Amino acid sequence: MSEQRILVIEDEPDLLRGLSLNLKAEGYTVITASRGDVGVKLAQREKPHLVLLDIMLPGMSGLDVCKELRRKGFDEPIIMLTAKSEEVDRVVGLEIGADDYLTTPFGLRELLARIRVRLRRHNGAVESNGGKLRFADAELDFDKHEATRRGRRIELTGKEFEVLKFLAKHRGEIVTRDRLLEEVWGYDSFPTTRTVDNHILRLRQKFEPNPSDPRHILSVYGEGYKFVG
Repeated sequence: MSEQRILVIEDEPDLLRGLSLNLKAEGYTVITASRGDVGVKLAQREKPHLVLLDIMLPGMSGLDVCKELRRKGFDEPIIMLTAKSEEVDRVVGLEIGADDYLTTPFGLRELLARIRVRLRRHNGAVESNGGKLRFADAELDFDKHEATRRGRRIELTGKEFEVLKFLAKHRGEIVTRDRLLEEVWGYDSFPTTRTVDNHILRLRQKFEPNPSDPRHILSVYGEGYKFVG
């Protein structure tokens, strides 16, 4: 446990202090930042195993921090801290790469449970990430998190890799949106399936010869998606 590092990016001093003390008491190594831009630099330098990220931050918003970290290849879990009134921001956060969110105020036990689940799920995914997927003119290496098409590298977010891997693992099966949300994002329920649809749309744009008439990532009307390749 002591080797697991958590980066907390939060500008409220009392909350930052409280989170730091409680996480250290649980055996985590804690790194803190009170500005978004500083948090991005620390994440790149310290390579934490998980990030707790407030949405409202000086220097750079939490949404921009999340987007920038994913763009730079940071693939560790990100849990966003949001106010109840920021539902739209939570949805956007999940779409740009956040793994989970907690609305403030939240209980310490719930926070610690979410952290443990995310770390366990992520570590399990890393351990079972071996193998390659080839279809049409594309190739994905899930172990290295690399994707190419016609020999040219394709940039994918961690969640795009996971969605495509899950669909490929269940090749030929119909996979519902709710199942993708539960298995990839870890949600038993979620107020919208737009998150899944947007990820599918981006994957089609990156891999399908004609995204409007896909050959590999197919829609099954009224049910979900199916991978054929």
